[in-house]
Amino acid sequence: MGAPVAQGWGQGQPVAQALNAALATQSAPAQASADALPSPNGLPLCVPQSSLPPGEAYEAFIRRTGHLPTRDNRHDLFNGLMWLHQPAWKLRLNRLQAEAIAHQGVQTRRGPLRDALTLFDENGAVLQGPAPLLAALRERRWHDLFVIHRALWREARFTLVGHALLDSLCTSPRKGLTAHVLLADPLSLSAQDWAQKPFCPLPVMGLPGWWTEGEQDEAFYADATVFRPSARSHPPTGIAHPCRS
Repeated sequence: MGAPVAQGWGQGQPVAQALNAALATQSAPAQASADALPSPNGLPLCVPQSSLPPGEAYEAFIRRTGHLPTRDNRHDLFNGLMWLHQPAWKLRLNRLQAEAIAHQGVQTRRGPLRDALTLFDENGAVLQGPAPLLAALRERRWHDLFVIHRALWREARFTLVGHALLDSLCTSPRKGLTAHVLLADPLSLSAQDWAQKPFCPLPVMGLPGWWTEGEQDEAFYADATVFRPSARSHPPTGIAHPCRS
């Protein structure tokens, strides 16, 4: 799905045009029917950024119109690609954002729920895998996560969601680049769960094979400026007690 979009953009098509050609071939997933947008296929139609009325929140406009304000830049290209690859998750994030705006209005500060949703949308990822990996990440036992249990990563699935994170990986990859990771299906979380910011910080260059500037040896993972130890004496184990700095 992403290759034709990138090819079209590379050949000079506006981002919105390249994305719309791909979005038009899809429909909102069945599990996201309650979150679908008011458009023929339940997914957004990319429109110029100037279509967003002054004073109307971006997320509320998307929910009301089914239109996705899109600038002609790489950041919004990656956002559109996430709509293509993770439509159910993006639809749920948008619905929760719009509901919060309808309930609270647009405040100077987003508040815990909208802040968490925005953080995940921009910088999030989802990790599914064997229990020892998930426990090591929750507790920030980096040596266990990346050295002792390294072979278990073959059984794991790491899914990028944040379009700003993807942009950074493509343009300015660095050792300290960190994702806000969920260890649960985003569709399973309530607004109350999201408001707790149930994320585990994960330096993504620690993932096996992701760092190409040198060896991913024990010294690499011993860098405490990147792989920071947990400040908690009793690490969290679930959504009710999310991973936090």
